[in-house]
This record gives sequence, structure tokens and C-alpha cells, in this order.
Amino acid sequence: MTDQHDHQVFQDKLHHLVADSPMSTVQMTVIVMCFILNMIDGMDILVVSFTATKLEAEWGLSKSELGLIFSAGLVGMMVGCLFMAPFADKIGRAKMLLISTTGVAISMLTTAMINDYGFMLFLRLITGIGIGCLLPTMAAMASEFANEKSRNFSVAFFQAGWPIGAIITGLFVSWAVPIYGWRVAYMTAGIISAGMLPLIILFMPESLEFLGKRQPRNALARINILLKSMGHSEIETLPPKPVSTEKRAMVRKLLDGNLKRPTILLWIGVFFSFMTLYTLISWIPNIASSSGMPFDLATYAGTALNVGAFLGTICIGWLSAWFGLNRLLFIYMLSAFAFMVIYANVPLSYPILFALIILIGFSVQGGMTGFYPAAARVYPLNIRASGIGWAMGIGRTGAIAGPALFGIIFDSGVSIQTLFIIFSIPLILSGLAACFIPSENLKPVTS
Repeated sequence: MTDQHDHQVFQDKLHHLVADSPMSTVQMTVIVMCFILNMIDGMDILVVSFTATKLEAEWGLSKSELGLIFSAGLVGMMVGCLFMAPFADKIGRAKMLLISTTGVAISMLTTAMINDYGFMLFLRLITGIGIGCLLPTMAAMASEFANEKSRNFSVAFFQAGWPIGAIITGLFVSWAVPIYGWRVAYMTAGIISAGMLPLIILFMPESLEFLGKRQPRNALARINILLKSMGHSEIETLPPKPVSTEKRAMVRKLLDGNLKRPTILLWIGVFFSFMTLYTLISWIPNIASSSGMPFDLATYAGTALNVGAFLGTICIGWLSAWFGLNRLLFIYMLSAFAFMVIYANVPLSYPILFALIILIGFSVQGGMTGFYPAAARVYPLNIRASGIGWAMGIGRTGAIAGPALFGIIFDSGVSIQTLFIIFSIPLILSGLAACFIPSENLKPVTS
């Protein structure tokens, strides 16, 4: 019992060293690295939507077959979130980032060299698994390296890398693919992913809280290196690591006691927001192209969605210092519903189309991003990556169903306007679920 108490006191001390101190260079470097990694993830997962029109034409695919390619990556992301990301709570965040990025780089490079529909589905699955591991792990890392004042913003800021990666991909694809073919997009994304591996080794240490809790090999030396780099005094010894006899499955821990209600509401909110978001991400460029837009202009429609997503993501992280994440998520989702209904009921002239796509990206993806800092604040350190992973994994089931269902309904002859109304309804359900998450940690920092 004494060991347990001493260990908890030590953990609290490490937590407050980070939470109550100004952000150091090493902490900001970790946040920026998470941003860059997430930017590359945006390239890797969204390149398929930007190249879909060319792939569809070259391989003679139906809309339903194209929808399965979109969904294969999302199935992988679900598997990665649910079953792989929780290992970051055991082996370490940095090690999981390294393993996952390696897998993503290999699968992307291989995709550039294939000519088989079934193999494409398999490689999109592998890419998705890697990205599914990365996202919750980076959210946990950003949360643990940020101080209390900037925690919500830091977790939201790293998420803003995703739309930036998508914007860069859209611009690159619109120039390169008409000249060099769709394979060049996958080859480029794979090379960039591989180039991140040495940077992860050099600039992504484990967090103080994780090292103190798990006490892996050389934990004391690694803690002191971090403490010194963050401007704190070194420590001489670590408290004895208490022996845990708890054998409960991780999902049971997430549904225990006071965590049960916020966990279920998080799952509902993320499921419905992901259903609509990934439908839009996957289909916006193809819809624009099918409506008669030239290929490069249709690609810019996808880029516009991500411009809005970047702005919405930055804003929700900044606004959360003054307004509770619960309230913000509800407002974002309600706004997204309104913008999608307007989209479905106005003439689709190019200026209106692009303006509404930016607003939809701002509210849908900006709102979805708010679930990451919400989950990071709901769950304690020892199950944080697992909690975020399971929330995002449950959400991926909505992300899988959305694009595939959209493609099936699209093939049946339902109008785009009707489809947008149908896929706006989940946003209301997502916002309501978020509004009732009962966690004190979601209150404004200024309060």
C-alpha cells in the first residue's frame, strides 16, 4: 500500500511539473512533430479520394467498388484504433509511432506499384491500420506534453495537420496526376512517410507521465534528460513500481463507474460525426467531377473542404479555453447540419459550392476534432491511449458505413441533394451526445 501511495504521489508531481509550467522548447517540438505526422497521415489516407476519378476510369470501377476502396482504409483505421493503439499504453507512445509509420510507408510505396483491385483493398486496409494506431497515440502524446493552459489547443492543433496534408495533397494531385498518372501520388506520400522515421527517433521522446507510470528500462535516466530539457531539476531515485494484479479487459475499464456514461456518449458522438465527415472527405471530389467540373477544379473542391477543416480545427482548440468543449461541439455540429441542408437546396454555381464546402469543412471536421481533446481529458493516463483509441475506433464503424452506403445509394439513382440531407442528420445526433458528456475536465480552462 505504501508503494502504491508513493508511486501516486510521484506521478502527481510529474503531472504538475508539466501542467503548471510554461511550455518548453522540447514540449513545443513534440506538438509540432505530431502536427507534421498528422499532416502526412492526411496525405496517406485522403490521396485515394483525390485520385479516385483516375483510378475509376483506368480500372473500370463502379461507384460501389470505389466506395469499398474508400471504406477499406477506414476499416483498417478502426482495427488500428481498437486493437493496436491500446498497446501504446504498454510499449510507449514513441515506439508505437515508429512502428505504425513504418507500416504506412511500406503500404503506400507498394500501392504505387500494383495493378490489382483486390490487392488495392488489402493495402488500403494496412495503411488504415497504421493511421488508426497513430491518431490516438499522437492525441495521448500531445495531451501529456502540453501544459494545462494549452492542452485543448495542442490536441486540436496537431489535428489541424490532417487538413493541411489534405490541402497539399489536393494541390499536388491536381498538378502531378494529369501528367504522371495516379501512382505518383502514392509513391510521393510513401517516400515522405519513410522520411519521418529518423525524425521520430530523434525528436519524439516518451512523456514524463508515461515513463514515471510504466518505468521501462533506463526510465530514471530518460526522465532526467526530459526534466533537464524542460528546465526542471533532476531526480535521484524512482519510487518502487507497484505490482498490479488487475486483469480486467481494457474495454471494461472504460465502462467502469464514472467513466461509463462519458464513454458511451463519446462513442455515439464520434460514430455519427465520422459517418458524415468521411462520406464528405471520400466523395466530394468525385461528386464535383461527376457534376461536370474539370478534374483540377474538382480536386480543388476537396481542397476547399480541408481549408475549412483547418480553420475550424484551430478555432475549436482556441475557443475551448473560454467555452466548454461540450457546448462547442454541439454548436459546431448544429452549424454543420444547417450548412449541409443549405447545400442541398441552393443552385450549385461554383462560388456557392466552394463557399459552402469551406463552411461544411469548418464545422464538420472542426467539430469532430473536438472529440480528441474531449477524450484525452475524460480518461486517466493509464488508459488514455486506449480510451481515445476505442472512441475513435467505434467512430470508424460510422466512417466505414458512410462512404460505402453513400456509393450504394448513389448508384440507385438518388439525387445528390437528397443524399446530402440524409447524411446531415447524424450531425444532430453527434452534437446532442457531446452536449451531455458529464466530465468536469471539459469545462473551460479559464474557469
